[in-house]
Amino acid sequence: MFTAKKMFLVALFVALAALMVAPVFAQEELPDFIQHTECDVDLTGETVTIYHFGDISGAYAFITQPLLAGLADALAYFNTHGGICGATIAADNRDTAGDPAQSQAAYDYYSGLDPDLLVLYASGDAELLRDQVAEDETPVLISAGSVAGLYGEDGATPGWIYASNPLYADQFGDFCRFVGGSGMMENPTVGYLSWPGAFGESAFTPETIAYCAEQGVTVLETPEYFPPSATDITTNVQNLVDAGANILYTNSLASGPVLIARTLVDLGLEDSVQLAGVNWALDTSVGLLSRTALGSDGLPAVNGIIGSLPFHWWSERDIPGIAFINEQAAANERALSVQNISYLLGWGLVDTYIELYTQTVNRVGSLDDVDGAAIQETIQSMDYDPLGLYTFNYAEGARSVPENRMATMLFLNSDMSGVATSGEDALAVPFPDGTTGYIPILVPLTDFAAAPDLRPGGADVP
Repeated sequence: MFTAKKMFLVALFVALAALMVAPVFAQEELPDFIQHTECDVDLTGETVTIYHFGDISGAYAFITQPLLAGLADALAYFNTHGGICGATIAADNRDTAGDPAQSQAAYDYYSGLDPDLLVLYASGDAELLRDQVAEDETPVLISAGSVAGLYGEDGATPGWIYASNPLYADQFGDFCRFVGGSGMMENPTVGYLSWPGAFGESAFTPETIAYCAEQGVTVLETPEYFPPSATDITTNVQNLVDAGANILYTNSLASGPVLIARTLVDLGLEDSVQLAGVNWALDTSVGLLSRTALGSDGLPAVNGIIGSLPFHWWSERDIPGIAFINEQAAANERALSVQNISYLLGWGLVDTYIELYTQTVNRVGSLDDVDGAAIQETIQSMDYDPLGLYTFNYAEGARSVPENRMATMLFLNSDMSGVATSGEDALAVPFPDGTTGYIPILVPLTDFAAAPDLRPGGADVP
């Protein structure tokens, strides 16, 4: 009899079976695949600063520190290739360590600089500052997606914050659509197991639960939450499994999915309970942190986790932007742990700034005349693919991008020809701390498509 995990692997291997304007000034030296709008105004001698702040030393550090590396490498590259119509691109950031009080203090400081645009990291900060940035007319770019942060408590009031990934509730619904349509298991029942707070709880909504039911997927009524500092969640997992869960879905990242996977192994449930989660649960950090939490097959316990992949990934080198970033990461000697989602987003963010400011300056006439309202006008009309990584389009009042796909995390085999089937045929990499790591690879299970719209009153809410 097939277990849930074996049926999933069978399904996996079945699944495996423009604007063309030449830029001016020094930007003409960029690779052909980078197509920015032509500059009408020479900004040589001026500076555009990317102001950003968030948790760089706390629970989010594994994904945010690589963002700083991506921004640094992208700034260095683009500044030697024309910047923004000749203007130098700079960065200014603060670490809030995940403390809302420090986030507020950082905003108080940066808002005093009267910025045209800000970058945030986390759903909690988006919810904290949502009304303030709207009052100050300061648009914000973020890679997070709570309904309250982007659309307000009523879920129907678009604000000044724009996410580069689908809403977390929409991602959960997309997972249910995938499970319900794939036939990967009988009577799929999801137990929601995550961190507490704005990020961790954001996917567990009445609308998503109703949508999942419509897809033939039951979501248990009572979720379980554990803090990022937790080391033992046996009771949480057992509660959900005893209630009938054969899937555990998490809106956590880094150590969160690893702890759940380790617990499933310890309880002997790795072959009967499928682990799944938000896009951050498929990050490189998760695969590497699991190197000391192995399954019975000798591979990291997170092997086979399913989740969202709304961006093109490192291994998709047929995408020119991905091939280019791989080359840049190698040239800058970036370690494997840095080659994650956030490093890619750092490059995409700088490319987005170039296009945003070019279009805005062209329209208003000078950099001095650019303000938050002008940037927001551009955001809401711009249709762009930053380095081909994802789509930047916020038409019809959207505050998150809809495109998503499902993927799974597996590990590279020793001859680098495909997927490892056990620890014995996996590519093993020695780490400085004396442990052995394995190379995570993300394998798409579906093509890009619009995730269901599951905010309150959304088009796909049953």
